Amino acid sequence: MLNDRKQKYEEGKMTNSTNSENNEEKSEEHMDVRLNHCLAYVLHTSGTTGIPKIVRVPHACILPNIQHFRLLFEITQEDVLFLASPLTFDPSVVEIFVALSSGACLLIVPASVKVLPSKLAAVLFSHHRVTILQATPTLLRRFGSQLIKSTVLSASTSLRVLALGGEAFPSLAVLKSWRGVGNKTQIFNIYGITEVSSWATFYKIPEKFLNSTLKCELPVPLGFPLLGTVVEVRDTNGFTIQEGNGQVFLGGKNRVCFLDDEMIVPLGTMRATGDLVTVKDGEMLFLGRKDSQIKRYGKRLNIEFVQQVAEGLQQVESCAVTWYNQEKLILFMVSKNDVVKEYIFKELQEHLPSHAIPDELVLIDSLPFTSHGKIDVSELNKIYLNYINLKSECKLSGKEELWEKLQHLWKSILSLSEHPLKVPDESLFLNSGGDSLKSIRLLSEIEKLVGTSIPGLLEIILSSSILEIYNHVLQTVFPDEDLLFSKNYAMKRKFNDINQEEISGKSLPQKSVLTLSCDNELAAFISVSRGSQILSLNSEFLTKLGLGSSARSSDLISQTNIQNVTSLNPPALTGQSKDPSCVAEVSHEGTSVIEAKKMELHVRWRTDTGKCVDASPLIVISAAAKSSVTVYIGSHSHRMMAVDLYSGKVKWEQILGGRIESSACVSKCGNFIVVGCYNGLVYVLKSNSGEEYWMFTTKDAVKSSATMDPTTGLLYIGSHDQHAYALDIYKKKCVWKLKCGGTVFSSPCLSLIPHHLYVATLGGLLLAINPATGNTVWKHSCGKPLFSSPRCCLQYICIGCVDGNLLCFTHFGEQVWQFSTSEPIFSSPCTSASEQEIFFGSHDCFIYCCNTKGHLQWKFETTSQVYATPFAFCYQDCSNEMLLAAASTDGKLWILESKSGRLQSVYELPGQVFSSPVVWESMLLIGCRNNYVYCLDLLGGHQI
Repeated sequence: MLNDRKQKYEEGKMTNSTNSENNEEKSEEHMDVRLNHCLAYVLHTSGTTGIPKIVRVPHACILPNIQHFRLLFEITQEDVLFLASPLTFDPSVVEIFVALSSGACLLIVPASVKVLPSKLAAVLFSHHRVTILQATPTLLRRFGSQLIKSTVLSASTSLRVLALGGEAFPSLAVLKSWRGVGNKTQIFNIYGITEVSSWATFYKIPEKFLNSTLKCELPVPLGFPLLGTVVEVRDTNGFTIQEGNGQVFLGGKNRVCFLDDEMIVPLGTMRATGDLVTVKDGEMLFLGRKDSQIKRYGKRLNIEFVQQVAEGLQQVESCAVTWYNQEKLILFMVSKNDVVKEYIFKELQEHLPSHAIPDELVLIDSLPFTSHGKIDVSELNKIYLNYINLKSECKLSGKEELWEKLQHLWKSILSLSEHPLKVPDESLFLNSGGDSLKSIRLLSEIEKLVGTSIPGLLEIILSSSILEIYNHVLQTVFPDEDLLFSKNYAMKRKFNDINQEEISGKSLPQKSVLTLSCDNELAAFISVSRGSQILSLNSEFLTKLGLGSSARSSDLISQTNIQNVTSLNPPALTGQSKDPSCVAEVSHEGTSVIEAKKMELHVRWRTDTGKCVDASPLIVISAAAKSSVTVYIGSHSHRMMAVDLYSGKVKWEQILGGRIESSACVSKCGNFIVVGCYNGLVYVLKSNSGEEYWMFTTKDAVKSSATMDPTTGLLYIGSHDQHAYALDIYKKKCVWKLKCGGTVFSSPCLSLIPHHLYVATLGGLLLAINPATGNTVWKHSCGKPLFSSPRCCLQYICIGCVDGNLLCFTHFGEQVWQFSTSEPIFSSPCTSASEQEIFFGSHDCFIYCCNTKGHLQWKFETTSQVYATPFAFCYQDCSNEMLLAAASTDGKLWILESKSGRLQSVYELPGQVFSSPVVWESMLLIGCRNNYVYCLDLLGGHQI
């Protein structure tokens, strides 16, 4: 059957007369396994689509596949084929011999790379430029829709041919959503069974279907028989049909294999596939596996149809459906972003009949798959079993028990277990000693307690009272229960209603040193902040500093040039030593013991701020006061301080209206310092005195640090009220505000070319914003919270994610690569002066260095989680060596060679560290949770 259409499609390339083969099948010819050179290989079927079998495959059965695919895919010596299938899966034979018989290149990668989608994508399409990929749909889905669109099926991809088989082919709608604009990859649906090894039919998706904007609900046809193959569709009585529903049978004169104990098989034997199709107008449309047909609520249902509909939903990255214990229809789903289960069910009800709606939806991080690249149903059943066991073990008797257990978790995570009293209803997590790390833990414990994921809970934990957290959980677990309201905290306090006297705090009397300058009176200065960010303003000042005319006004200068900025300050301490490869031992407080040490850190001064210092220092070097460099930093004590860099003497301090975690930012004119506060205000203080100049009110806590646009003087900052703001401090007004779809915890990042502002949210969104208008240019959902701040370089934007990945995007929003660590990333990336290396830390206790292609250069293991942002700098000894300063949360400061990651020095502070180090000349500044800001001298080894 289908012979006429096949011949028309191949346009005379091949002939395959089904009729002549049918005549030959009537002969008494047999194939004997005992004949010499009969068999090519023997394998076991996986059993994922039926009962496991031993299959012995003759040369004559597999050879036609190789011959036909060479012609079909037009393989040349220039092609690179990826060996996607393991040797235990018969498509691997086709991949190997199609490549070798054509003189093409066969790419074989280690299993350790195959399991990491981002690394695999880089290997296939960046390093080796694969042109032919034969894979299961599940293997392709593991790249994720964003990576498929930006890399695998992009306009610039190396991939000429994508052949998907081994599982149900994705719908046309899903396929179209995966293709990047301008992609020209030829896409094939290939179908077959191991019992007639390996492939039986092919169908090339017409380009007009892929480019069509019309919605198509029909499945992709199975297509035309391959060389030497006979395809039949038989009804339940075993009769061949030309229209209607039936089961596919495959065979051919030589397309015969030996199953289990078979020794002799008649030529032309037809094998039942267990696959159901409908034949319409000569097209075979796949309906699903025979064993996937179930009877539910008295009606027939194919569970693969449910899966295909679910996969077509916008929020679904990938999914699978199982018929658990023959009684429950379970939908397993990997979501593109935070989703509400009720919303998914509502969407399904619009596309599925009532008897096809799943009993339960289980959200998972990724689909499990077998070694053959297919969905692992047995593993999914285990996941569901664990899911229901967890729910039954943690089943709560009612809302009272939920409240009690929430109080217990609260005390346990915040180390308040000894506190006998009930936690007050209005208690805020962050004000009670919580932080970002503990919030993730509380989220995990609550979801474990109730046995389900709770969308939006993380933001509630970070911004709301324990009572509001309880009510949010209550709505998910006991939706019919009434919510609780505290008598004295019935609704959230609005920040813009706070008494202005309360928020302003009190200012310590100080003398004003400089008169106030506004926008047209630019003071020359350099500012240095976390992540090696150096901002210079006024080129004349830079020339005096020895940076030369190449350094432009209002520009960022790299740390490599900082070695020349010496005219303001005393000569840097110098020193050198070789071969620092050693194991560092850290002794008690205040000392650093290193074998073969090259450098030591000594405390120059420390200043008590009254409470924990989680903010990072800002250093400002002003031309107006050449002998003085000022450090600006705030703390949990509500104090904002200005400290002399060399002496540690406090120049001024200002008491603000709440806790300060935001790091300070300097204005364009250099006369103001801008900082966010827990009370929802953004404070603009005079840099010379700390006097309040202006206060801007948001509707929730501001932990984000401001970013200044040197071209306009505007300041950009985020708030927990889910908005990003552009402020004109000179006109004392908000130029625009944008709702970002989630809490803005991290700091915005500004790119001058193109002129974009990048903002990240705890809802997992990365947004590119037009800084002039506040309009969204593009946005990308990372799926998990973004505590890390984005970092720009000339070509890319990088950001760390709680899922453990460092993500890299172009300025147009295309994901270029992702680098995976084993734990969440809270640390913000930092780049080298050349922008060729990216440094960051992870909760897996490592400091990483990778290049701009996402390849690991080195990693260094610390003794605790790395929350802070590293700082790359040039050490001003005679070697001008590039170093990296980093901090782990246990209080240790690490100095590494930035090129090799070799340890230079380690120093332990007497408290936890969440502040990021900042280096100027040979001094390192950092805050500590023992209430102090530290300035440490970096001393060369031969001087000690």
